[in-house]
Amino acid sequence: MADPVPAATHARTILAAHEHRRQIAPLTGWDAGLDLAAAYLVADEVRRLRVARGERPVGRKIGFTNTTLWDAYNVHAPIWGPVYDTTLHDRAALTGPVPLAALVEPRIEPEIVFGLVRAPEPGMDDAALIGCLAWVAQGFELVQSLFPGWRFAAPDTVAAFGLHGLLVLGERVPIAADSAQAWIDALAGFSVELLRDGAVADRGSARNVLGGGPLAALRHLVDVLANDPLSPPLAAGEIVTTGTLTDALPVASGQVWSTRLSGLSLPGLDLALA
Repeated sequence: MADPVPAATHARTILAAHEHRRQIAPLTGWDAGLDLAAAYLVADEVRRLRVARGERPVGRKIGFTNTTLWDAYNVHAPIWGPVYDTTLHDRAALTGPVPLAALVEPRIEPEIVFGLVRAPEPGMDDAALIGCLAWVAQGFELVQSLFPGWRFAAPDTVAAFGLHGLLVLGERVPIAADSAQAWIDALAGFSVELLRDGAVADRGSARNVLGGGPLAALRHLVDVLANDPLSPPLAAGEIVTTGTLTDALPVASGQVWSTRLSGLSLPGLDLALA
């Protein structure tokens, strides 16, 4: 059996591919020892290198929470990765279209994003989780694949930033204490239309996300991190984006993407791409 490939080697390969916008063969194709545990070691090294060059983690993205897509991507459980100050953008602060040039084979995902006012703990029910939230927003995550044709195994996605490219946040709507139950109900039952240039491109619902909605995704991440000695638990002030509500659709320069939400007190979001 070949010796295991060091995490630092994979991390340098991933970062170089991203910086040069160059796709590479899946790491699992030439490193048979790259399982999920090893991939998170690679991801931790990638994070260390990004921090060393000045990037600051500001939250987490949860990927593959939409169970309707698991068979299509051959990934059958959620993953997670960091969101950085360099990859997080407020829609209201954008003065023009979002450029796609830095991303590789990008796709767009409408997601629900949480802002934490306190750290959630393992085993919390929905009422306790909602009490950890300062605000809720709709967001667009622009995901990318360093692996041609979006063909990969789960460990490849973990090593490659969790496929994270950019996260664009819509309006942050505060959660008042007296509206907690209404938010819990809405977050479990809303629906969304995803539009490309004004035409519906896909539809989704809260229950696509682990069968219970975005709070179920947050609970999953809290439990995963509680059993991960390498990664810090979620902390107050972090943002968490909970995974796509629809399919992840390819994007191109010149398009305008937007959403219409039903059953959730959040405004839709629009995003022009360049």
